[in-house]
Amino acid sequence: MNIKPISVSELNKYMKDKVAEDEYLKSVFVRGEISNFKHHYTGHMYFTLKDENSLIKCIMFKSSTATLNFVPKDGMKVNVLGSVAVFERDGVYQIYAKAMQEDGVGDLYAKFNELKNKLEKEGLFDEEHKMQIPMMPKVIGVLTSNTGAVIRDIINVSTRRNPNVYIRLYPVPVQGPGAAEKIADAIYYMNQKKLADVLIVARGGGSLEDLWPFNEEIVARAIYNSEIPTISAVGHETDFTIADFVADLRAPTPSAAAELAVTDVFDLQDRLGLYKSRLQMLLRKKVEILRLRYEKCMKARIFAEPDYLIKENYLKIDSLIHRLETSINMKMKDYKLRMVEKVTKLDSMSPLKTLARGYSVVEKEGKLIKSKKDVSKDDIVEIRLSDGNVDAKIV
Repeated sequence: MNIKPISVSELNKYMKDKVAEDEYLKSVFVRGEISNFKHHYTGHMYFTLKDENSLIKCIMFKSSTATLNFVPKDGMKVNVLGSVAVFERDGVYQIYAKAMQEDGVGDLYAKFNELKNKLEKEGLFDEEHKMQIPMMPKVIGVLTSNTGAVIRDIINVSTRRNPNVYIRLYPVPVQGPGAAEKIADAIYYMNQKKLADVLIVARGGGSLEDLWPFNEEIVARAIYNSEIPTISAVGHETDFTIADFVADLRAPTPSAAAELAVTDVFDLQDRLGLYKSRLQMLLRKKVEILRLRYEKCMKARIFAEPDYLIKENYLKIDSLIHRLETSINMKMKDYKLRMVEKVTKLDSMSPLKTLARGYSVVEKEGKLIKSKKDVSKDDIVEIRLSDGNVDAKIV
């Protein structure tokens, strides 16, 4: 055989160049299921994309992973946008992913936003419809799977905060077909039988598809119509569902929901102890203030000399009487002077003074005679003199 062999490196380089020349392979959009996922400490992601019959290796460099809005994991169905190239050293071809999204996420997001806008317009998200979570509930109703970490976390957190709280679990499927209907039925049943003081609707994290039952209208309306205050604890802190918007309170995680629903009795006891100490201190201060006021009052003159005010008032009365007497005497003196003046003036004008000077007054039948025309011959008249009266006859 005269054919000269080539090296493995040469063959791999040839295949790399051939693949690089194919325009179709420069941009491919591939759907598949993730397996063997590994998030390297460098920030790069290595995984295999597979379907029922085949698989292909993929790598997503750190510079591209920043655009992801979800955390990839094994079993997740995704759509990958990238280019196909040959890794020359290992002689394998793989996809260099530039972008990745969950399969069907576009349709689900559209449905999510459509229902969210509809319910928001109806007022299902309004704050005025939300109820207060009771401070000290006796029974916590939990609607979640009876297996897994969610119920264990809720039980652990609740009993740690209040050993006397009662957890009533109503097992429901939290994903898959029919899960939404069973969750809604559980909410209605818990309300009908009044089996809890507060409800926690919970599940762990997952993809949008996994969380979808909590984005169904039937679940949203069941939560809205619930007469029992409801806490939604679905997925991780970054996950939001329709149930979160309708619920009376949203918790970022199931453990956080338990903390919100169950008051820490030990912390409450500490606070009550603090309030008790503060109250006792305030009471002591109040008693001390009242004691000082009492002592001050008892030292007052009114208590040392109870008849002090009476004596004071007696002095005031005596003073007023003296002032009144003085005023009366002054008034009387003034009136007396004025009377003397008027008597003197009146006396000076008295007819008796005129009589004393030799004049007389003639009267007829008590009437003063002023003219000769007032008398006739033989009339009897009375003449008033300074020392008495005499009768006379007109001749």
